Amino acid sequence: MTMEVDILELSERSAKFILSNANASFANGIRRAALSDVPTLAIDDVNIYNNTSVLFDEQLALRLALTPLTTDIEEFVPAEECTCGSECPACKVSLTLSAEGPRMVYSGDLVSSDANVQPADQHVPIIDLKEGQKVVLEAIARMGYGHDHAKWQAGVACGYKNMPVVRFENCDQCGACVSECPQGIIHIGQNGAEISGDDILKCILCKLCASVCEIDAITVSEDENTFIFSMESDGSYTVQQLIINAGTTIKEKASRLGQILESL
Repeated sequence: MTMEVDILELSERSAKFILSNANASFANGIRRAALSDVPTLAIDDVNIYNNTSVLFDEQLALRLALTPLTTDIEEFVPAEECTCGSECPACKVSLTLSAEGPRMVYSGDLVSSDANVQPADQHVPIIDLKEGQKVVLEAIARMGYGHDHAKWQAGVACGYKNMPVVRFENCDQCGACVSECPQGIIHIGQNGAEISGDDILKCILCKLCASVCEIDAITVSEDENTFIFSMESDGSYTVQQLIINAGTTIKEKASRLGQILESL
């Protein structure tokens, strides 16, 4: 059977969709790839020339490292995969910061050497400078993978659950399951208890409805080949790009594995 994807919600940063005719291994592969195997840019080195703020240099560098940067996966490559032998524009991007208090310094104050690489959010607070305090630095951003460090994790909230399957048989319409359901998705219909339309997507598989039914009229199970996905991007990519890149990563890994097996 051919896998199918039904989009439920889609915005620039988040998506919710149903993946059908797939197995748990593939679904988990998509999740893991989005979290750890899609490369992204992050500040990796910081050259601090002046810092008279209350933050230690290490704290300031950490805040900068965790500031998401927009990334073009076609333009940059991880440093260890670059063939230049040293650092080149494909390996790194320089961002500078020069600020003097009193003022709040935000991510949008970083000046990038590449117009396509900018902070994904312009209003991430970096440091609060008081009167007379200064910060002057250069930040070097490099491509990396989430499995090496969280600062390179483009997917920040990626998860899935199996599609719930709830069946009602010989319901006596007592209404106990209606009041017990924490999601409030069960109601009494013409033929007894039921869940209407897309409300089934809200089911959390707690099985409280089945446990409270005294006549065992409710069965709660899962569709092992259908998954409800929720994904969120940190802004390095749009969530659509993140999902596509995750799928491409799995395809490339499978291709490399096939080449290795053929060479044995």
